[in-house]
Amino acid sequence: MIRRFLLACLVLPGLTACEAGSGAWSSAAPRPPAVPLRVVSLDYCADQYVLALVPRNRIAALSPDARKSFSYHRARAAGIAQVPSRAEDVLVRRPDLVVRSYGGGPDAARFFARSGVPVVQIGYANDLAGVRRTLIEVADGLGASARGAALARAMDARLARLRGDRPARQALYMTPAGVTTGSGTLIHAMITAAGLANFMDAPGWRPLPLERLAYQRPDLVAAAFFGTETDHRDGWSAARHPVARAQLRERPVVNLDGASTACGGWFVLDAVEALARGAE
Repeated sequence: MIRRFLLACLVLPGLTACEAGSGAWSSAAPRPPAVPLRVVSLDYCADQYVLALVPRNRIAALSPDARKSFSYHRARAAGIAQVPSRAEDVLVRRPDLVVRSYGGGPDAARFFARSGVPVVQIGYANDLAGVRRTLIEVADGLGASARGAALARAMDARLARLRGDRPARQALYMTPAGVTTGSGTLIHAMITAAGLANFMDAPGWRPLPLERLAYQRPDLVAAAFFGTETDHRDGWSAARHPVARAQLRERPVVNLDGASTACGGWFVLDAVEALARGAE
């Protein structure tokens, strides 16, 4: 959707990652093997793709965040080795494929390319079509095209069930960091896919519009990451302002599972469906 991208680039919780574009292998690296046998994932966003698309016996290691509460497939990670994204720790696992979103830093793909290790780079999608495209491309890079296509078809079916004619209620997305988002982001696409209108009428990631909220209220609040490991509110967060707190207290609230929104994967449909239920 969203977490490390915003933590690293905007210092707030949300969808990842900093690299733009769709999921693909790094053009500087060797091509991935047709059937990778020792896959290492460098970050928790990459973990989700590996856990969903690669058999357990072919996963050499996952990231240290694979079992955290914001990892969607954390239950599947049980019993699988975890490794820091430092190059020396990764290479000792003898991977024949590395998968990353942001893990290992900006030079990771080039380093592993020089070491002869293929890299599948997961890009950032800012709409649901981009999420679907990334899923297909990453699945191809992992030698799991059939599985990726099946997940994409499931996405299509779930979205089709959400379509319908109903008045568009306004939803305000809110995080503990005191930010919201408008058009041009995956969260905005999720809100509209749920049949809602976005209360935030300016594009991109923005601070909560406290002045506007003083005289105009959304129909409901989409609250993400409250009460989780990523809930790092401080005294300067706009989410602590009485006007913002009043929204959570006085308006209907849809609490979004942080694991379904922390990365822009196909599982954001869980959050879309929760928003659609809230709209009803």
